[in-house]
Amino acid sequence: MLNLPESFHLQPQTTLRTKEATANRILLIGEHPELNGFEEGFGSNCIPERAAGSADALRRLRQLAYDVVITDPSTSIEEDLALLAEIRQIRPGVKTIVMAPSSAPEEIISALRAHVFVCLTPPFNAEEIVDYASRAPAESDADIEVLSAQRDWISLRVNCSLLTAERVVLFLKQLRSELAEEPREQLMMAFREILMNAIEHGAAFDPEKVVEVAAVHTARTIVFYVRDPGPGFCLETICNAAISNPSSSPTAHMARRAEQGLRPGGFGILLARGVVDELIYSEVGNEVLLIKYVI
Repeated sequence: MLNLPESFHLQPQTTLRTKEATANRILLIGEHPELNGFEEGFGSNCIPERAAGSADALRRLRQLAYDVVITDPSTSIEEDLALLAEIRQIRPGVKTIVMAPSSAPEEIISALRAHVFVCLTPPFNAEEIVDYASRAPAESDADIEVLSAQRDWISLRVNCSLLTAERVVLFLKQLRSELAEEPREQLMMAFREILMNAIEHGAAFDPEKVVEVAAVHTARTIVFYVRDPGPGFCLETICNAAISNPSSSPTAHMARRAEQGLRPGGFGILLARGVVDELIYSEVGNEVLLIKYVI
């Protein structure tokens, strides 16, 4: 009998166990065409599997711990939330990405209250969904807290991380589905810039700090409110943002940002002002209102 070193026998099995132990298990539900090819999009840090339907998904979850569940794109948000309640009886910590054919504001609010990770409606972007699924396991279920919510007024407390900000923008975009696509995209882009300013400059990307956000829809306006935990600033005296540039030098702030060790950017306030009708900062400068007239 050939005597081989013990490590020769053990290493392949150990490597396999280590890979399975560290990889995120992703469960996709259903055979909808929108899910075709999703498995190929995941990297080596994810193990995607497919369940035939809700009953099969629950059976698999009883047998194995999955990190993320992606719902069937053909089922409604209401159905998915009912399934999520059953899933959490089995696996309380699982993250859920809800894919649904359509959404209503009340459904989006219910999804937020249920701590759905993201809620998506057509057109679906496979690369975006794979990215969310890959990053979801590292996020906390408590990163977005609903303080108060109804169809036309929602208030949130948000942890200061980049991914959480992206998710908030996505949820609030779904709430304003009555707007045409182009103005809605522009409005959400403006809101995202202000929210990112709050998280970067007001909270220094500290995940232990929170930003307060509100979205209000009146008969004539859409209003976003953002409050960060920072000391604030005076809009007239900031020199590292594009809004402070003289007309003769529209990129002068970029050199100042480089000197201060800041990332390229500084266009957020300028961009937001070009989209909304009013941009109002508080006296301290850590609170801001974005107002867009819709009539």
